[in-house]
Amino acid sequence: MTNITIEVVTDGNIEPCRELCDELMAFQQSRAVMAPEVFDRMNFNTRMRRSYDSALHKHVLIVRDGGVPVGYAFSTIDDVEQGEDKLPAWAPNQDPAVSKGFYPDWVMLPKRIGFLSNLYLRDGYRSMGLGSKLFAMSMEWLESFPEVELLFIYVSNGNEDALDFYLKHGFTYSHEVFGGFIKAVYKKLDR
Repeated sequence: MTNITIEVVTDGNIEPCRELCDELMAFQQSRAVMAPEVFDRMNFNTRMRRSYDSALHKHVLIVRDGGVPVGYAFSTIDDVEQGEDKLPAWAPNQDPAVSKGFYPDWVMLPKRIGFLSNLYLRDGYRSMGLGSKLFAMSMEWLESFPEVELLFIYVSNGNEDALDFYLKHGFTYSHEVFGGFIKAVYKKLDR
């Protein structure tokens, strides 16, 4: 832990995040109190790669220790249509009459929404302020889009530490997604 750097991915190569993303999915599964088996279908290809490839704008930060990836943050800007609330294939309950999706019904959705999709650090790197640094850099990027008025972060069930972190950093609880499998937090940007 002597040569820690944070780099912005500018060439589209997110492969250094593959192992880290898979570790994040395993970490979330280990914490899950509801439907942990759903995480069996989640990995770099089904979550990060798919989201990265389909995003309107994307931002990836990689933390390296001596050149070795030890953490990352992944954010996107996406266009959203009012009433659009796709239920992904990995969702634990795909009946829209029973399971609330990603977006709340309490707000008229703006056309563009910003998302902090992943923030992960390996054990041994979580108490060094790196998470706060990745979060701040991600927020700076997300807030740089003048047409983005709303930000969301989705926290997996059982990951109360992450939920508390985002609430302490200016986000507000919004709603449960898929019957509590995920908790959504949001932040409205003053524009």
